[in-house]
Amino acid sequence: MASAKYIFVTGGVTSSLGKGIISASLAKLLQGRGYSVTIQKLDPYINVDPGTLNPYEHGECYVTNDGAETDLDLGHYERYLNTPTSQANNVTTGRIYQTVINKEREGEFLGKTVQIIPHITDEIKRRVKLLGETGQFEIVITEIGGTVGDIESLPYIEAVRQLKWELGSSALSLHLTLVPYLAASGELKTKPTQHSVKALLELGVQPDILICRADRAISPEIRRKIALFCNVNVNAVIESIDADSIYDVPLLMYKEQLDKVVLNKLKLPLQQEPALEQWKIFLGKLKNPVNEVKIGLVGKYIELKDAYKSIAESFIHAGVANECRVNLEWIHSEKIDQENVASKLSGLNGILVAPGFGDRGIEGKITAIRFARENNIPFLGICLGMQCAVIEFARNVIGWKDAHSTEMNPDSRHPVIDIMEEQKKITRKGGTMRLGEYPCALQKGTRAFNVYGKQKISERHRHRYEFNNKFLKDFEDAGMTASGINPDNNLVEIVELKNHPWFVGVQFHPEYKSTVENPHPLFARFVKAALEKSRNKEIVATE
Repeated sequence: MASAKYIFVTGGVTSSLGKGIISASLAKLLQGRGYSVTIQKLDPYINVDPGTLNPYEHGECYVTNDGAETDLDLGHYERYLNTPTSQANNVTTGRIYQTVINKEREGEFLGKTVQIIPHITDEIKRRVKLLGETGQFEIVITEIGGTVGDIESLPYIEAVRQLKWELGSSALSLHLTLVPYLAASGELKTKPTQHSVKALLELGVQPDILICRADRAISPEIRRKIALFCNVNVNAVIESIDADSIYDVPLLMYKEQLDKVVLNKLKLPLQQEPALEQWKIFLGKLKNPVNEVKIGLVGKYIELKDAYKSIAESFIHAGVANECRVNLEWIHSEKIDQENVASKLSGLNGILVAPGFGDRGIEGKITAIRFARENNIPFLGICLGMQCAVIEFARNVIGWKDAHSTEMNPDSRHPVIDIMEEQKKITRKGGTMRLGEYPCALQKGTRAFNVYGKQKISERHRHRYEFNNKFLKDFEDAGMTASGINPDNNLVEIVELKNHPWFVGVQFHPEYKSTVENPHPLFARFVKAALEKSRNKEIVATE
């Protein structure tokens, strides 16, 4: 395979313009033309990774197969490309500095003064080229977090400047910017884009392509004006208009011929037209659902929906798989109690209790699960949601009223959820949980086995606490089955109820593996159960 080509994606004017979606959409088009593509994210914050960040600060922490705690944009990359990412796909300033300082302590720099240039920028460049040097990818897209002009991102922009000089025609710069509409003057304004490009030029980087976000069509005249003031070809001024769904963006970029412009500038052949048939079928079903279901998502970070980004996207995939629209009802667990639970949850066709940490909102989650169990509402619990299902069953079915997790109550006489043995001596928090992909053996004849259709599966984890096997027999005698077990250390991975239409709790995070092309079977079957509930049909417990 020839040397990889590199595409650098920067953003200007404001954050949240959608660099991750544009990067993923471009990658989808290039992949559709037959190229092997990967995307990496460079994050300018000094945290080593987002694993210790509050979801209110950064949204969801996404986990890869190899156990990297990463930015949520990597979820978009995987959902679009249907290929896994890795540790190398997410780099932070904290990790860059940590590596350079470790090298300095080990004497690698031979006593030289360690500086931003060349030492920090050299490490950034090494990380950028890492994926390209594996021989697996023909094109590497590198998204740089933040906005041009931020002090935190300056070393990354400098590294891009150097790489563009070193790589020549094997690299290009794509800059995403805003073209706002001013109602007072009744026109789109190009000045923010001009200033953003000027800021980039002052740092030595000339963008090759401009992606212009707008809420309405950008006229040919405005495109020519942007091209003239920003030193780019007119055909390299690409309109990115607001879309109904993020899944529309690849087709919008195809219409704008972004992939053709990129390949021409990289001197790569166009090969075949992008294979987007499956994508178009997905979009057709997404926009024309036959049915609707209402599912409650119970969590404690409801104010910031990005905290549950992969779960929300998994419901979109599962809805399309069932040709129905999933209407999510976002319900704060702190606002649920025994008095109001019926009024808050009775209209739902399904209930998902979300993952999380700490005791805030925990009793609301347990109350919601009891309501789902006693009223035969389809239920799915993820990570802490599964643990809450275990606690609820212990309290209200087995009769251990003090049952709890040692995370919340270390003095409980019935610690049905306990800290993992290997976690007990750990004091540092970052990257120390059970992270990444682990195997799970499913018990034949169970709902879990029927959902997956096979006995051996693997799923991604992110947790410190687990089901306490000391109490397993009591649970199974009372009607809760451990239908999925880790074959290496006997940890309980999946629990389900025998005498309930659809009640499943999983210790892992199935949402991390759901993609457009492969909706996760747990979400798909959960939505199917909710659809049956909405039709008032009896769901056979054994399926």
